[in-house]
Amino acid sequence: MAFRRRTLTMFLFLSLVLYPIHSAFTADGGNEDLEDLEALLSIDEEEDKVGVSQGKPSEAELLSRAQRIVVELNDENAKRVIRENELVLVLGYAPWCQRSAELMPRFADAATALKEMGSSVIMAKLDAERYAKAAELLGIKGFPTILLYVNSSSRPFTGGFTGDEILIWVRKKIGLPLLRLTSVTAAEEFLKKHQRHVIGFFESFKGTEYDEFVKAATTENEIQFVETNDIMVAKVLFPDIGSSKPFIGLVKSEPERYESFDEKIEEERILKFIEVNKFALVTYLTELNSARVYSSHIKLQVYFFAETDDSKAFIPLLQDVARRYKSMIMFIYVDSTEESLAKPFLTLFGLETKGPFVTAFDNRIGSKYLMESDITTGNLEYCNGLQNFCTGLLHGTLSPFFKSEPIPNHNEMIKKVVGRTFDSSILESAENVFLEVYTPWCIDCETTSKQVEKLAKHFKGQENVIFARFDASLNEHPKLQVDVYPALLFYPAGNKSNPIKVSKKLSTKELAAFIKENTRFKSGSQSKSNSKEEL
Repeated sequence: MAFRRRTLTMFLFLSLVLYPIHSAFTADGGNEDLEDLEALLSIDEEEDKVGVSQGKPSEAELLSRAQRIVVELNDENAKRVIRENELVLVLGYAPWCQRSAELMPRFADAATALKEMGSSVIMAKLDAERYAKAAELLGIKGFPTILLYVNSSSRPFTGGFTGDEILIWVRKKIGLPLLRLTSVTAAEEFLKKHQRHVIGFFESFKGTEYDEFVKAATTENEIQFVETNDIMVAKVLFPDIGSSKPFIGLVKSEPERYESFDEKIEEERILKFIEVNKFALVTYLTELNSARVYSSHIKLQVYFFAETDDSKAFIPLLQDVARRYKSMIMFIYVDSTEESLAKPFLTLFGLETKGPFVTAFDNRIGSKYLMESDITTGNLEYCNGLQNFCTGLLHGTLSPFFKSEPIPNHNEMIKKVVGRTFDSSILESAENVFLEVYTPWCIDCETTSKQVEKLAKHFKGQENVIFARFDASLNEHPKLQVDVYPALLFYPAGNKSNPIKVSKKLSTKELAAFIKENTRFKSGSQSKSNSKEEL
């Protein structure tokens, strides 16, 4: 059965990515396509029985069944399928989207499992690029997008992205938040499929504490909850469990496999316990879990960057340090060769190296930090350095990191200012400073830069006004907060703490008038300005 499911999933994936599927749900099928669904699934069940007696089904048969399990939506049938079925889970995808390609076989796994369970949920997919009208109707704007429709009303998907996690989320949303295990055999079978779960051990399945457990099971979107009142069943899932009831525990396939809940049994406390303990000591960042990592309730996060071969020596050391800060700091490993994952961080810190290196974030205040000590030294030095870094993060004693280009070693008509020279060149200078803040990717920046160059040329020779330029894509400074580019700021001499924001919509002549009005020229300067070329 496992081989058949993997093969079926593979062919469903290939059929979606490599060429369009023409399933039983066609544009001209009218209501007949929906009416035929049960009949088609019945045929599958009969074919399953035949396959057992006559050997493995052919690849064509597997592909055909895959096409029947997941309904293909289009511009003509999407509204009808949603309207005429109580429960529909829709996957909106694009053939070229890598994350869609990764999710597609997992979605098929969940569809297969739901079918085997006899669920009434219709699993459907929509090529949102090809069928833009249907995508707009369903509110699919990005890829991939999963939506659950309950009586034609959509609910956003908030679960995980493995086949099991999709299945768990769907079951919870249709009123099946937990499983009850009554035998050791059932527990052993459950354990084969669910390495991560929450176990509730209760005397009876009623009472205030049990109700709180059920509420938590309903609210938590990613993890399967199970319940039992049999100690032998409970020990299969949580070997070190005591005999006292009630008991709640979290099980995961990590070095810290078993976590006991020791607080008052209330929904909110249970959910918080799961949130801070459900990740591994060191979480491996992927495209599918990145959103959950970034939004974790643990707001202090340490990221370790290294190529796969380099990481093998450091991960055990990282786990040792992570164990000391468990539930207080989240530790994440990023494969620096995975460009889509690592590049945003490299850009954020202005780094080009692929590591190994360590960064940290305090998401409570939006600050970032870079561990500057050499982590390629001896293991003991590395552990001590990392521990000191984490302690500083925990106690708020680290100095925030602001990226900067190297200090320029030459002067130009328009002074280049970098993060490291912002204080000396602007805030501590005695002159008035007219600053242009730009980024290379800014559409309007080039036009503004040409204006500033004309101004700098026009005012060349004025001793108390400096024209400066700051590349915000490569430099940062805590006292420069700009969100829209380009930006023009005038720092008056003697009052650098209150820069004047200058409209970039002003003409060159209007900008020149502004500078003259806000600049006190020294005696003799006026004769120089008269000789400047007209703007």
